[in-house]
Amino acid sequence: MEGMRAIVLVSGGMDSCVTAAIAQTTGAELSFLHLNYGQRTERRELQAFSDLADFYAVPESRRMVASIAHLAAIGGSSLTDAAIPVTQADLENTEIPSSYVPFRNAHIVSVGVSWAEVIDAKRIYIGAVYEDSSGYPDCRPEYYAAFNHLIALGTAAGDIRVETPIITMTKDAIIRKGLELNAPLHLTWSCYQNEDRACGVCDSCALRLRAFQQVGIEDPIPYVVRPRYAANT
Repeated sequence: MEGMRAIVLVSGGMDSCVTAAIAQTTGAELSFLHLNYGQRTERRELQAFSDLADFYAVPESRRMVASIAHLAAIGGSSLTDAAIPVTQADLENTEIPSSYVPFRNAHIVSVGVSWAEVIDAKRIYIGAVYEDSSGYPDCRPEYYAAFNHLIALGTAAGDIRVETPIITMTKDAIIRKGLELNAPLHLTWSCYQNEDRACGVCDSCALRLRAFQQVGIEDPIPYVVRPRYAANT
């Protein structure tokens, strides 16, 4: 990967932060891409993106913030529709939760592929994790295998690939990897509904808090409440 260009899709969350840290180890020249789609915590996620880009010294010329606000107009998710409440965490849930944004990752990756063709980037890194909220359908390994086939057929050179380095990892393993790579987890934001202090009770907060509790360290971001989600050891 030395000398190759790559794009990292950086939401500002913990998973994309660790994915960026992994991508950095490849020696590729990294560009960071962030998508605003009308989510409840859009401003806070954008701040986290900027903080992470600063941390990894990504030049302004290799940062892109794009809008796919039509996802908010489409609705159907508690992340983009204020009329749909963000449900409290249920880590035993086996159904796709209300926070699922219909086919979101296809829109996000497509923007990345278009940009990759223009800047001659050969890899696109995304922090998709299948463990997330019962497994969003657009976070499955086979989804990205199919997407890579589509990219090969639908791009000029056919040599761009999406990489999902943490897709089969558990959240606690992601944290451990982040600590190993000195990833700035304190700069990230995962809460689905708050922009000042993380709520601590949405699915995303619960998954994150449980993972930190399993690792045995305190999550460095501020919370309204910090329930215990991991079993006592």
